[in-house]
Amino acid sequence: MSKVLSNKSNLQILYEDNHIIIINKRVGDIVQGDKTGDKPLSDFVKDYIKDKYNKPGNVYLGTVHRLDRPTSGIVIFAKTSKALPRLNKLFFSKEINKTYWAIVKNAPPKNEDTLVNWLKKNPKNNKSFVHYKEVTDSKRAILHYKKIKKLDNYFLLEINLETGRHHQIRSQLSNIGCPIKGDLKYGFDRSNKDAGIHLHAREIQFTHPVSKKNINIIAPLPNDAIWNACK
Repeated sequence: MSKVLSNKSNLQILYEDNHIIIINKRVGDIVQGDKTGDKPLSDFVKDYIKDKYNKPGNVYLGTVHRLDRPTSGIVIFAKTSKALPRLNKLFFSKEINKTYWAIVKNAPPKNEDTLVNWLKKNPKNNKSFVHYKEVTDSKRAILHYKKIKKLDNYFLLEINLETGRHHQIRSQLSNIGCPIKGDLKYGFDRSNKDAGIHLHAREIQFTHPVSKKNINIIAPLPNDAIWNACK
């Protein structure tokens, strides 16, 4: 398990070296800029690098992947132009293993299963719809889930993705009757106070694209009563 480093930018830094930096994203942070105009996480990371290393001018930072705004957990950024294409290649070739935790209201149909669907995104409402066979503009989506804990009123699921589709975990779990806590868009009955959802990018494992050493990072859970009950 990684040691969480902190700094005056209030970033939770899980890992950093010359080529990459891994952040534990908070609920509500956006990874890259969008139409809201809110300052993205990538800019806060650039500010941190500029300040820590006294860098003049613009700071290079490559965004490798994203997490939805209402989710929390691991986000990787490339600090060098050498690391970015190599990290992109690792993601494309599925050589980065990502594990998520999700809290759902209903028990899944099976304690452990693989879900295979076709997802079609509707850009107008920023939502993905599940299909059981291929339809126009749909993409195949595969995930593996396992029930790992029963809480008082909820269930904790561990999810491993084979594909990384738009809102994949949210839509596929909702489709089996297990919407994620707080996720109004995908069928949960009420929102969370922080407008987030209980979906957390918990762990990541990969071979460092430059040093070739094994990287295994676990992101601490957000501090709320339900997540705390999962520890």
